[in-house]
Amino acid sequence: MFFVLSKTLGVALLPTNFLIGLGLVGAFLLPTRISSAGRKLLVIAAFGLAICGFSPLGNWLLYPLESRFPPWDASEGAPDGIIVLGGPIDPDVSAARKVPVIRSAPDRIVTAAILARKYPNARIIFTGGTADLTSNDAREADYAGEIFEGLGISKARLIMERRSRNTFENAEFSKQLATPKAGEHWLLITSAYHMPRAVGLFRKVGFAVEPYPVDWRLRGRADLLSFTDLAIDGLAQTDIAVHEWIGLLAYRLTGKIDDLLPGPSRG
Repeated sequence: MFFVLSKTLGVALLPTNFLIGLGLVGAFLLPTRISSAGRKLLVIAAFGLAICGFSPLGNWLLYPLESRFPPWDASEGAPDGIIVLGGPIDPDVSAARKVPVIRSAPDRIVTAAILARKYPNARIIFTGGTADLTSNDAREADYAGEIFEGLGISKARLIMERRSRNTFENAEFSKQLATPKAGEHWLLITSAYHMPRAVGLFRKVGFAVEPYPVDWRLRGRADLLSFTDLAIDGLAQTDIAVHEWIGLLAYRLTGKIDDLLPGPSRG
């Protein structure tokens, strides 16, 4: 049920989808006896899209997420393993084109390959199935190996987890495959804005990981007052941020994470 709601209600609440839906409702009301309500909804939708598209709202929402964890400290020593969260590969398009297709966040895979070459004894787990509501045979993990191999990482070093549909299952299934031992160092690679939720979920399943944030969307505080002249960019930033905050709230309310905004371990 949680997965279904995240792919239905969660998607509907994204600012772009919600505001367009609001505008459509307003348009349908125009020829009715409550046309005044329709006009108000259209105005709200238009202003909302403009604010989300051109203002720094998305940056304000992303900033606390991306700044939550510092860069990984290499002085801690070589990692025993590296976990790469799925998300970059579009499994459906990859299956149709018969070639791996990266749609977003390529840093996750590229950084993992760089670290794998630097630390040749580290185990590599790529965890990514499909986030589609309707089941199909296309899985991210089925195509990630080819990309890693092209970047110089032998498939013999890779452990592919292809069942997970969301970050919670990434954490559960990764722990089962890694069977981490006390004292081991495992890096977790994912987008900086996604790191708080991911770390919270890994902690909840009892898998201590060291955050290695990548795929930054902001330069830092300078972007808190940065407007954009392309609405599509601002809308994308806002949708990403709201999606992440909705995920954090949902996981906190369902007890899957212990803090609304997980941060660096105090232990």
